[in-house]
Amino acid sequence: MLDRLYLPVLGLATLAAIALALVWPQGLGDRSPAPFGHTPVQQTPAMKAAMQRETEASERRIKQARDAVRSLQDQALSPRQ
Repeated sequence: MLDRLYLPVLGLATLAAIALALVWPQGLGDRSPAPFGHTPVQQTPAMKAAMQRETEASERRIKQARDAVRSLQDQALSPRQ
C-alpha cells in the first residue's frame, strides 16, 4: 500500500481511537461524559442492593464451607468413639 494513503488513514484511525477512549465508560459503573450515555445499571439502588445481597450470600457460603472443613479436620484429629 502506498505510504501517502496508509499514513493518513493510520493517523485518522488513531484520532478516532483516542476520541472513543475519551467518551467510552471505563470499568463497572463509570458514567460517560455529559452528552453521552446514561446512569449505568450498576449504580442504580436496586442493583447495588442486589450486588450486596449476592456478596453476603457468597461470604455465608464460604464461611459454611470453611466450618465444614474445620469440623471434618477436628473429627479426623480427635475421633469420637
